[in-house]
Amino acid sequence: MTGDPSAASRAGIGDDLVVLDGLRVHFPLRRGWFGRRGAVVKAVDGVDLAIAGGETLALVGESGCGKSTTGYAICGLAPISGGAIRYPGIGARQREIQIVFQDPFGSLDPKMTVGESIGEPLRVHGVARGAALKARVAALLAEVGLPATAARRHPHEFSGGQRQRIAIARALALRPKLVICDEPVSALDVSVRSQVLNLLMELQERLGLAYLFISHDLSVVRHVSDRVAVMYLGRIVELAPTDRIFAAPAHPYAELLLAAIPLPDPPRQRARPPLASTGDPPSPLAPPPGCGFAPRCPLATALCHATAPPLTSRPDGRALACHHR
Repeated sequence: MTGDPSAASRAGIGDDLVVLDGLRVHFPLRRGWFGRRGAVVKAVDGVDLAIAGGETLALVGESGCGKSTTGYAICGLAPISGGAIRYPGIGARQREIQIVFQDPFGSLDPKMTVGESIGEPLRVHGVARGAALKARVAALLAEVGLPATAARRHPHEFSGGQRQRIAIARALALRPKLVICDEPVSALDVSVRSQVLNLLMELQERLGLAYLFISHDLSVVRHVSDRVAVMYLGRIVELAPTDRIFAAPAHPYAELLLAAIPLPDPPRQRARPPLASTGDPPSPLAPPPGCGFAPRCPLATALCHATAPPLTSRPDGRALACHHR
């Protein structure tokens, strides 16, 4: 399958900026690690996806499913092992795709002032220098709600929410078309998460940004995204508009994820779909044959254990990888 099988569901959104065709990112382990020889971690194992201009595409799934690696591959931080990434709507990947990491303290150089960190991409790409650079940094700080005086200070002098605003300002410096948001609020206090999310949404509307929003927090995803791609063991198993997938998830794994969302009223807590077995997901070092979810799926049959279902478009604009749905 080539590109995003749910392209028809993106009516009203801009042209594709990035298209993933069977993307694979495999990490070979050195001999002797964990007692294995020639073992390969299949972090991303055949992903077809497209991100359109101006949209927020959420990528969700359990920890270790390959969400962040997919984002890193798109912006050039992870080497691809197979498939392809095409950039039909991107002029220069280094400038027009930027990333906001989960931990703002770890992503900012503690030895550099905030002004130096935000101004670095502008200097490297020859966009501004001297007084023009200083003015541009001040304007970027204002865009994220910080005073120009913040440029003289260092990251440790700010709160977590303020540091993430600084990281967002740095990502916006080159006026990108696509921003990879890798768990951008999960490291923040609950009291400031909504502020940062609202900032991201305001910037998107004002600047026409597209986001790949990587998260395991489905309550946040429901609030910010246009479409949701559900990832399991390196593959997309369901892709649909946000309202449709939250109203009626089709893949058994998507059902499981949504059933795990806590509700404020315990008596109304959703019943969790039954699993055929308990325990953690299979390891990407040794994925099961056939459908990766089959060992945990109540619908699994011999076909599921033998053959992996392709991600197939449905008439309602949903794409699904399941033999029985």
